[in-house]
Amino acid sequence: MADRFHLWQNLGTAVEATVRLHNSCLNTAAISPDGPTSDGDRVEAMKGMSPIEARIRERHATIHALLAQGHGIREIARELHMGGNTVRRNARAAVPGQLLSGRSQRRPGQLDPYKPHLDKRWAAGHTNAILLHAELQALGYRGSYQIISDYLRPRRRQRIRVVPPAPPGARRVTGWMMRHPDHLGDGEHQQFAAVLAHCPELKALHTHVRSFAEILHTRSSHHLKDWITAARTADLPRLHTCATGLEKDWDAVLQGLSTHKNSGPVESRVNHIKMVKRQIRTSQASPAPQTRPSHEPVTDPSCSRASLTGTLLGP
Repeated sequence: MADRFHLWQNLGTAVEATVRLHNSCLNTAAISPDGPTSDGDRVEAMKGMSPIEARIRERHATIHALLAQGHGIREIARELHMGGNTVRRNARAAVPGQLLSGRSQRRPGQLDPYKPHLDKRWAAGHTNAILLHAELQALGYRGSYQIISDYLRPRRRQRIRVVPPAPPGARRVTGWMMRHPDHLGDGEHQQFAAVLAHCPELKALHTHVRSFAEILHTRSSHHLKDWITAARTADLPRLHTCATGLEKDWDAVLQGLSTHKNSGPVESRVNHIKMVKRQIRTSQASPAPQTRPSHEPVTDPSCSRASLTGTLLGP
């Protein structure tokens, strides 16, 4: 007799094997369709700003973003390592321009005439600031290397690759597929939906799994033949193997679906016997504890020193 637990377990083996054949779909689903976020617009907007102005605008945006999330002034000050008055001043300013009023306008710098050349060289793939500094010196630049490095720093931050979250593994996707959809969390449901959206084969597999679960739940063995026929028409070789196994043990499968009996007690007894055998092997492998020799005097006259001497040397 094949009970429902083993039928579901056999299907789970076929599902995991199928998911492993579509690992590329899991990797694709982990990448956001919108692609990585770029800071190019922000870098372009900050090109004409002084470092102080850029820092003030960035700090203002960060504080207002935290305020929009519901954080308080003290919490923001503690998180950003700022004074409370600084946070309040930025919170009261609706736009960064209110914090910049009264400040002197940015004066032309030594690097301004050479910025187009730097932009062109950076776009061509030359990102070594030391070599760029040497090129500008040949063109007449008399400023320091640090000025060039500060100008290129926002671009270097833009080049930092944001590592996306790791894609779900085959076992995790198998667990999502074998569990009831109502038992999945919000995050799991979204990730599972993304996986199914990127792989039509896994989506078809999930449909067959839910149909098989409904057959087991309602014990409707008369629908099992239709399920096998539908499984064979799908382009899922591992599911074909599972369907073939059901047909080979057809009588046992029908008996398992039509009766409430199962092999659970037998499995429990077998597992208990295996546990006892492991304990016996473990106890036999470990050395026996050594006992300390006794120093009590010998009371048997046949074991006395004279008796032993006579036995060894003779009369």
